[in-house]
Amino acid sequence: MLVLLGSSAYAYAETLNVAVASNFVAAMQHIKRAFEGNSAHELRIIRGSSGKHYAQITNGAPFDVFLSADQGRPRRLVEEGLADESGLSTYALGQLALWSRKKDLELDRDYLSNTSNYRVIAIANPRLAPYGQAAAELFSSLGVESLVSGRLVMGENIAQAFQFAFSGNADLGLVAYSQTESPNLSGQGSVWLVPSELHQPIKQDMVILIDSAAAFEFSSFMKSAVVRDILLTNGYLLPEATP
Repeated sequence: MLVLLGSSAYAYAETLNVAVASNFVAAMQHIKRAFEGNSAHELRIIRGSSGKHYAQITNGAPFDVFLSADQGRPRRLVEEGLADESGLSTYALGQLALWSRKKDLELDRDYLSNTSNYRVIAIANPRLAPYGQAAAELFSSLGVESLVSGRLVMGENIAQAFQFAFSGNADLGLVAYSQTESPNLSGQGSVWLVPSELHQPIKQDMVILIDSAAAFEFSSFMKSAVVRDILLTNGYLLPEATP
């Protein structure tokens, strides 16, 4: 009898494989703890660039939910019949930042435009990572594409781009603002929050890839007040903050 009761108690508990864009991993760790504290289900986080996750999903990777750093890839999965539109939503707005490990720098558009200020600048690969695409749009807005082209080092994802800047292998990094807000930095470095009008909004969409009650429960949780607080604390804007 005890065995049967124990089995039934966990009969519907699931472990969801959640593919998460690199910029969102730190916030996702907080969300995972909050979700699992109020649910029988568990989350397994798989980190990587949005482009790499998309390619893995189209090749049959067993992911249950995809949290991208853009809108295009989740919507493409719906169009390709690999996800249902009912499980598609915008969960956060990302912010681009210029960061250096050096303290007391007056970082702004003029600092970035004057390439005598730095030798190497790190960005995420624009073909794989939406924050890299935003960085490319920033260069275009400032008219400095040709000036910076020989100074770029590209990470596969935004986590790698930040690591280049953090390690000193790059003088500057165009990274996710959320990365610069990490408690581990403890006020290290200098940062400029790039004005949103200098690049397209970084709307981050999620999509459910399986027909699962647990997945829809998680999707609903992503709209909760708990998650809204986590987003704001970790350097994101709320989905409704921009059209």
